[in-house]
Amino acid sequence: MTIRSLTLPPSDAEVDGWQAVLAAAAAADLPGPPPPARVETAGRLGVAPVRGRPVLLAADEGAGVAGLLLFSEEANRHTAFLDVLAVRPDARRRGVGTALWERVREELLADGRTSVATMLDLGGPGQAFAESLGFENVLPMASYVQDVPEPRAVEVPATPGYTLLAWPGLTPDDWVRAQAVAHAAMEDAPTGDMDQHIHDGGAERLRAVQRLALDRGGELTTVAAVTDAGEVAAYTVLVLPDPSGPRAVQYDTVVVPGHRGHGLGRAVKQHMLRDAAGRFPALRTIATTVADENTPMRTVNEALGYRRERGTAVFQCKI
Repeated sequence: MTIRSLTLPPSDAEVDGWQAVLAAAAAADLPGPPPPARVETAGRLGVAPVRGRPVLLAADEGAGVAGLLLFSEEANRHTAFLDVLAVRPDARRRGVGTALWERVREELLADGRTSVATMLDLGGPGQAFAESLGFENVLPMASYVQDVPEPRAVEVPATPGYTLLAWPGLTPDDWVRAQAVAHAAMEDAPTGDMDQHIHDGGAERLRAVQRLALDRGGELTTVAAVTDAGEVAAYTVLVLPDPSGPRAVQYDTVVVPGHRGHGLGRAVKQHMLRDAAGRFPALRTIATTVADENTPMRTVNEALGYRRERGTAVFQCKI
């Protein structure tokens, strides 16, 4: 079994091969949600991540692929994230997954990493394979999904003392530093027993992450609750990896501690839902993941009509 490294950025043929593996694996293992569109796959493979160095691996004859992120942040130089390890269903039980993992492990050891994490659906073949390699569940989560209604059917709660603003694309220069300050509140988000540390890179890092979503071919929108004093008290981010596709992903939702208890989390999400329903006619669902121990956010999501789609978790392995 030969495992080769893909060129960076990959060729169109390499992207097509990667996409074929993901689509086939998703159809077999996760038939509900749509598989990633080619524009999303091409963006993720072709535009380097902000947080570190990617390693892209492919097995012979398009049998399987693996994508690894080696963090460049000093606080996370000891760990890494396995973004994907997928084997085409008709090529399974032939040692392809094991060969890909052994190559991933070699990369981790060569770069001095002592652990690696990945996100898996619970109860599927990926969990069983990962546990056979020594991965353990360190952060139980679940994926939730919300249907997108007609814009006029979305009521946004009143927010006395706060103004709701929507920013398609990059956050305006006048607000990006205030949003970065608000982002620091993510430090109290549940992380379980993960080795990875939440990294707050300030306004520069925030802007780089936003550009990454756009450079990869996606659409990005931020809705914020702001004060007259120029604070961002709460915000949420929506990303459409494929702007013409039916599914979006709700990214960060943050309410700054001093502004909690005023319904701002629900308000920014409702405003986002109404905005997205009006701007993207093909959009049908919005997905998000929430840690099981994050009761406040799960409560907000349930009130907004999110339903549990499947159990997921962050699994981690010591190297």
